[in-house]
Amino acid sequence: MSEYIIEMLNITKLFPGIIANDNITLQLKKGEIHALLGENGAGKSTLMSVLFGLYQPEKGEIRKNGKTVKINNPNDATALGIGMVHQHFKLVEVFTVLDNIILGTETVKNGFIDRASARIKILELSKKYGLAVDPDAKIEDITVGMQQRVEILKMLYRDNEILIFDEPTAVLTPQEIDELMQIMKNLAAEGKSILFITHKLNEIMAVSDRCSVLCKGKYIGTVDIKNTTKEELSRMMVGRDVKFSVDKAPAKVGETVLKIENMSVPSRIHKNLAVKNVNLEVHAGEIVCIAGIDGNGQSEFIGGLTGLEKLANPDEARITLGGVDITKKSIREKSKDGMSHIPEDRHKHGLVLDYSLEQNIVLQRYWQPKFQTHGFINKKAVSEYAEELIKKFDVRSGQGGKTVARAMSGGNQQKAIIARELDKEHKLLIAVQPTRGLDVGAIEYIHSQIVADRDKGAAVLLVSYELEEVLSLSDRIFVMYEGEIVGDLDPKKTTAEELGLYMAGAKRNV
Repeated sequence: MSEYIIEMLNITKLFPGIIANDNITLQLKKGEIHALLGENGAGKSTLMSVLFGLYQPEKGEIRKNGKTVKINNPNDATALGIGMVHQHFKLVEVFTVLDNIILGTETVKNGFIDRASARIKILELSKKYGLAVDPDAKIEDITVGMQQRVEILKMLYRDNEILIFDEPTAVLTPQEIDELMQIMKNLAAEGKSILFITHKLNEIMAVSDRCSVLCKGKYIGTVDIKNTTKEELSRMMVGRDVKFSVDKAPAKVGETVLKIENMSVPSRIHKNLAVKNVNLEVHAGEIVCIAGIDGNGQSEFIGGLTGLEKLANPDEARITLGGVDITKKSIREKSKDGMSHIPEDRHKHGLVLDYSLEQNIVLQRYWQPKFQTHGFINKKAVSEYAEELIKKFDVRSGQGGKTVARAMSGGNQQKAIIARELDKEHKLLIAVQPTRGLDVGAIEYIHSQIVADRDKGAAVLLVSYELEEVLSLSDRIFVMYEGEIVGDLDPKKTTAEELGLYMAGAKRNV
């Protein structure tokens, strides 16, 4: 019997204008956690989509336990025991958590779907693996982190033996990441084999047995984790040394740019308030971070601030931007008044997926004289501007600005949004999980751009679940717990452990 449970041999996959996978071989041993590392657009998700039957390769073969198999679609993959947690979730937003988990594998009893038995199995799995969910909640009403749990439970519900995790920790909090790492170790100990796509070198070092590295669609090599270092992996991935800390001078704090008074926001999933009477200020030339465990009101807070959510008390709250009252203004008016927003969910609020990259880049500016003449869009000006930003921010796409946003990798979609929001004129940059799904080289660049934005005099409001990012990028930290600000901390004088206590509600100084 073969040493490998899965072998992908000489896989080549082409898209218009790009070779996504160029003669790649990947071999997965039974019971191992095998990491797949590479820059954004290196071909990692494409390779896993080939294994899961979402794409058909132009060349190459796939073997399971030494025997060649044909995977025409995800049903074939599921029949072979292959499951996948996708980077961009495959969930039906108007369905409940329970219905999403059982979708396609429903058990029928007396002509009706047997939800009672499914509920018992889901609750048992969620308890066993520490993935607490509400089976009756609708997907559209739960946080991105909770949706991630639903995706993982979908895979576990099907008893898959080969598990593909595509950026599974991108939206999880540090505590949830630690839990997931333990879950993955437990699954491997039970004999399941795991393919783990991530950009986070700490996670690879902590949980993986081996790591294969891809670069621009080509296979670079496979290393044993016990015989390598983070620095060696980053060099294999980007071809140079990468700084893992943020270089920044002390903040030169100016006037108040954003002032929030008495802001409350209703919850999406229950009758209580998600955000309760929040007051805070952000000044020019500083990066203020809202830290907290996912689901403590951060998403609703940003929604209320940007206009994506209605305030619970619009007549009592007051939000000013550069001294102008924007409390009741529309999203476009807030944008015109100088608000830039990198959203938490790039698909839902960041991009029009069926528009081209260049159309997405001018979404908030197409009416400006630079991009239109007598009401008609100047396509040449749009294309030239888009190509300028694509080059500056290294946004990789097969057909440049003409590439449809949906066809791009998640990391490159994120870079396109960041390019658009940083380049447009703004007083306030709201950055929610700005480096989600980005590789170490891109993270280094984006951090430097956010610091440069601060140093030009912009106010930056950051929301991040990455403790390292919170502590290294912020000038001030506010901690949100159950919709309230419970901590006002100086990152130079606090530790990850102390920050964790505030995030868990065990400590407060406000």
